[in-house]
Amino acid sequence: MDLELSEEESALQDNVRAVLAGVCPPAAVRAVYEGKGDVASVWGPMVELDWPALAVPEDLGGIGLGFVEVAIVVEGLGRAVAPGPFLATVTQFLPALRELGAGGDVAPDLIRRVAAGEVTGTVALAESGRWEPGAVRSVASEVAGGWALRGRKEAVLDGADADAVVVVARAAGTSGRDGLGAFVVPVAELTTHPRRVLDPTLPLTDLELDGVVVPPERVLAAPGAAGVADALERATQEATVALAIGTVGACRAIFEQTVAYAKVREQYGRPIGSFQALKHRMADMYLAVERAASLCWFAALTIAEEDARRAEATSMAKAAAGECQRLLVKDGLQLHGGIGMTWENDLHFWLKRAIAGDALYGNAAHHRARLAQALGLVPQAPEEVA
Repeated sequence: MDLELSEEESALQDNVRAVLAGVCPPAAVRAVYEGKGDVASVWGPMVELDWPALAVPEDLGGIGLGFVEVAIVVEGLGRAVAPGPFLATVTQFLPALRELGAGGDVAPDLIRRVAAGEVTGTVALAESGRWEPGAVRSVASEVAGGWALRGRKEAVLDGADADAVVVVARAAGTSGRDGLGAFVVPVAELTTHPRRVLDPTLPLTDLELDGVVVPPERVLAAPGAAGVADALERATQEATVALAIGTVGACRAIFEQTVAYAKVREQYGRPIGSFQALKHRMADMYLAVERAASLCWFAALTIAEEDARRAEATSMAKAAAGECQRLLVKDGLQLHGGIGMTWENDLHFWLKRAIAGDALYGNAAHHRARLAQALGLVPQAPEEVA
């Protein structure tokens, strides 16, 4: 397992950063915060460059690369605080279609349309603040014409703007990892409740299922089918690692801005970056970013290479990213002094992106607990036992 990017991957990284610097400068992010942003101006160039098709097989209209290439784009999105449907569509919706729809007729057509940039999507999994199969309480009941869904889904990324959503629900009377199913539902058929969020470039929506009936041709995985929980876990791991990498990308940008500011801000006739105490703090920031980045790329490689350690690596990456953002947000803000507290300064865009990324798909404390369970250090919660 090589943690260094190849020549082709490095070229993709340079291209991603250059493109995003052009289409998503801080002024574009500020416009999103002020409700004037045009997300299409960022998403359009991504579609033209085939970024949504990076990890889609060639026989389905994609480029046929892997998760590492997707991670490179996601890292760039975090560095640029870029808005748009890429994160929800490519790192949540696509993996759900691929993993949960394996062998079915629903997924291939949708995957082709996503690769072409014709459809955006997301996943509705979270309930009660948890992104785990065992936490699902939404119910799917078989009725004439398909399955009726009832329940409420929380914190769905791009849930108000996506074209379609993969809804995870379970057959009535089941719990834990049993009876789970997945359904593709047009967002227009659901009642949406957009949240007021810290970072509007990561918009979240609560969804009311309201008894919507899903016809058989949109059933991705019927409730109770074999392997649904495991497939859902695999798809969730991709989404989690992507969020971790995006968070670390934002943290790296915070570090770079803080170092640049420390070189020009003077106190007592000297740049503040020359003071030994501040050098130590910036060294700690650098180490936190590099540690988290290394764990994130390791996790991305375990997914790309189908490594058996992917579950543990996912939790390690998300925990490290959360710990990194706590240090970088605190010290980045403090080392900028009073200017870091102002709306006019752009730093707060990256601070908020890092905080929001940590909260989604489980924060650092949650994933440390999951890692302890996976390693057998503590017993599993009852609803998590297969």
